[in-house]
Amino acid sequence: MRDILTVTLNPALDLASEAPRVIPNEKLRCDPAHTDPGGGGINVSRAIQLLGGSSRCFVALGGSTGQRIADLLGEAGLDLIQHKVPGETRTSLAVGDKTTGDQYRFMLPGPPWFPADVAAVEAGVLAAAEPGGLAVLSGSLPLGAPPALMADLAARLTGLGAEVIVDTSGPALHQLTRASEFAPKVLRMNHFEAQDCAGHPLNSLQESADFAAALAKSGAAQIVIVARGPEGSVLATPTERWHSRAANVPVRSKVGAGDSFVGGFTYALAQGLSLPECLTRGVAAGSAAVMTEGTLLCRPEDAERLIAHCPSTRL
Repeated sequence: MRDILTVTLNPALDLASEAPRVIPNEKLRCDPAHTDPGGGGINVSRAIQLLGGSSRCFVALGGSTGQRIADLLGEAGLDLIQHKVPGETRTSLAVGDKTTGDQYRFMLPGPPWFPADVAAVEAGVLAAAEPGGLAVLSGSLPLGAPPALMADLAARLTGLGAEVIVDTSGPALHQLTRASEFAPKVLRMNHFEAQDCAGHPLNSLQESADFAAALAKSGAAQIVIVARGPEGSVLATPTERWHSRAANVPVRSKVGAGDSFVGGFTYALAQGLSLPECLTRGVAAGSAAVMTEGTLLCRPEDAERLIAHCPSTRL
């Protein structure tokens, strides 16, 4: 299997709990919190491990919260490459309302980065990457990091001979939708992010596939994936279009579904499976993730069972 390096520049200590009701202006008595190391790349590595694979986790960490995340990753048996940054790593909180089934997610900011921090982390990521391996850039950027950082890292990693998978949002994603000589292998986004980039609604699978194919043909990435929630995901290259529908499962929490998709897709790609198989395994892992509570990711037995329910078909 090919080497997999995940990169998390803006990690978080994820706390998840539930309360009988979530209402304003009152003290809410919550259940004991479940604590997990969080952030896009970390969750991708956790999902890969759950699915039977392995990866190396490059994580920018600071302060006592950062050390707590490092300890949790060590306890989980993940291969951590710890890059120390100034300040205190952020915390996130997800609280479920037992009465309505709704979930409320609060994302606290982390410390700001300065140009020296950006230069240091770029050097660290490039030193950790292996030519011929897969590099997953996933999650948000820290405060102060330039929006072009993800695109710059993707280009430099590609130039080193790595195949890059990017899953980000906001201005960083907009930067990546521009054609580049060293474009990433895979660019993934959800339905709302795709609409934001397109500048207009994408009301059907076909419209999402058209948008993804246009990005691939423009040179933004070799493969573009757009997730459409319960409709599953569409994948496009300049010459192919595929769709895998999400499995019909009970939804407990949507936290980590996208990261589980990326984990399942990346693990399948590292094993040399075809693009339709990679898409199916990604959607199956994402479907399995919504069945679990709080910040828990996909259960391997669910992900394996749901493969048969998420076949990829041509669009």
